[in-house]
Amino acid sequence: MSVESLQAKQAVIDEIKDKFERSKSAVVIDYMGITVGEADAMRKQLREAGIDYTVYKNTLVSRAIKGTEYEALTQVLNGPSAFAFGYEDATAPARELNSIIKKFDKMSFKAGIVEGEFYDQAGIMEIAKLPSREELIAKFMGSIKSPVSKLVYLLQAIADQKEAGVEPAPAAEAAAEPAAEETPEAPAAEASEEAAPAEENSAE
Repeated sequence: MSVESLQAKQAVIDEIKDKFERSKSAVVIDYMGITVGEADAMRKQLREAGIDYTVYKNTLVSRAIKGTEYEALTQVLNGPSAFAFGYEDATAPARELNSIIKKFDKMSFKAGIVEGEFYDQAGIMEIAKLPSREELIAKFMGSIKSPVSKLVYLLQAIADQKEAGVEPAPAAEAAAEPAAEETPEAPAAEASEEAAPAEENSAE
């Protein structure tokens, strides 16, 4: 093998190493049976989801991941292999590939490493069912949005009314402000007021 060929092969190995080192997860799939058009559509979907998808030779990947936390993938590196790397969302590669596999009814998972843990085909399929970080945040925000948004709307309405010179309804202000605590002097004041008529009657 010429020096140029060796250098080109080493460049690819270095590229693979870099992708594995930067990724939070890497999923391996068998892409057999997919057409050129389907492959283009798949790459577009994965790219839009922030996933790096590439086909590499198994021998080069084996050399690149030797001695790393991804070395366990060597056991599935036989036959056609494509690799999906997730740099931000660790579950995204499995989730997006799963939707593509269902859509085309082709290809299959081989295995994957997610945040340092090895998952076989069945394990990766379970990872694919997990919601994204954005979905979890949306669900959480949705659970607290209703009471918060009502309060914000009410406060804004009161502010708008005051700015327009309209006195807000007492009920609206009461709903927006916490109830004032009764002072301990209030009952005594009421008692003295009730006692006053009694003194006037006795004078008469």
